[in-house]
Amino acid sequence: MKKSIMLWTLILFLSMGSLSFAATSLKIGEALPDITLTVSKDTVAKDYLGWGWGSSFKISEIEARYVLIEIFSMYCPYCQAEAPNVNKLYGKIQANPKLRDNIKLIGIGVGNTVFEVKTFKTKYKISFPLFADADYVIHKQLGEVRTPYFIGVKINADGSTRIIYSQLGVLGDVDQFLKQFIALTDLK
Repeated sequence: MKKSIMLWTLILFLSMGSLSFAATSLKIGEALPDITLTVSKDTVAKDYLGWGWGSSFKISEIEARYVLIEIFSMYCPYCQAEAPNVNKLYGKIQANPKLRDNIKLIGIGVGNTVFEVKTFKTKYKISFPLFADADYVIHKQLGEVRTPYFIGVKINADGSTRIIYSQLGVLGDVDQFLKQFIALTDLK
């Protein structure tokens, strides 16, 4: 009797956890939470995003029509394995004049200090800006999503934002992912 009660309690606990996770995922069509990013010495955002060291800005202030955000952790083995694909995606966006000024790619290291983000950036030769979220402030604003998580955001002319892509997991085939992402935009 005790074993069956404990088993049902465990099943109920696990199902409640998965329901709460589903409730916190970012929904397509909703506005992105009002996230503030701070540029560290190692972010290299000056040329790419237009902000220098020590600057703080909101994602809605990025001068692009779309922003693709990777939520990662340097300790996530899937994020580590996915780094070459994300680099390849960045390279394809930068190589295409039609996409380069319209889509910006950034990464946010949840639970990672500036030092840890720099270590990840160096080890995996990341060229796009990575931001630290050591205290999980941004992670909480995003509903505590797991990693890796990709969020596509449209920045409207009035500065408002709308989520157009929200997905847990790896990119898969980079060419296919980019094709599908572009299909969600007006960049066709």
